[in-house]
Amino acid sequence: MMHESEITIRPEALKPKQPIFPTSSAEYVTSLSHYYRGELARMMSWRDRLDRTTNWAITGAGAMLSVSLSSPQSHHGVLLFAMVLVFLLLQIESRRYRFFDVYRSRVRLIERNYYARILAPRELIDPAHWMNKLGDDLRLPRFSLSHNEAMARRLRRNYIWLFLIMLLAWLLKITTSSLQASPGSVQLIHSTGELFNNAAIGYVPGWLIVISILGFYGWLVYIIVKHHEKTGELAYGEVHV
Repeated sequence: MMHESEITIRPEALKPKQPIFPTSSAEYVTSLSHYYRGELARMMSWRDRLDRTTNWAITGAGAMLSVSLSSPQSHHGVLLFAMVLVFLLLQIESRRYRFFDVYRSRVRLIERNYYARILAPRELIDPAHWMNKLGDDLRLPRFSLSHNEAMARRLRRNYIWLFLIMLLAWLLKITTSSLQASPGSVQLIHSTGELFNNAAIGYVPGWLIVISILGFYGWLVYIIVKHHEKTGELAYGEVHV
């Protein structure tokens, strides 16, 4: 009977084995199909996360609007808090969109240069070009969008409408005042002093609040206009989300 001390291990067994690469066209097609499905699953996973963040923003904004507009006596600060909340969710979604764009670009690279040519072989593209591009991206993954570019896309698609609705509701709150003589009735303000008085929050003057809101919305418009380029996937049509 052999003891454990007498067991010898060959030096060849300690060497790492070389990975098995495709050796035929059938094996290559199989590996590419499995890889495509894997990237597609990761893309859809991040796409689902984008939808969740958007749903949170819509739900939160709707709840804040209901609270603020339910009564003339409701403070307009609720809408400012809603703007901050939606902006925070926009930042989270912009980060998620950058990850989604990485996997989406890989999926589209395969679809555009491989599967599209199978179905309609019209284009004569050097296969080494897109294969090398995909290989380099797998060796050294990197974001193809900056945070501001991702935020601009999400603003154009969804969030700008939420911000506009909240802005209109906020303007409605600060440009009207409730009548003390007849509770529940409201009237429009008639002076800038009344506007600033309604916009004030505690010790923060109303003019500072108004300037801050205008500056914030101006910055959002600037982000949208600055990053409205037609490059990358957008060169092939309006297919981004």
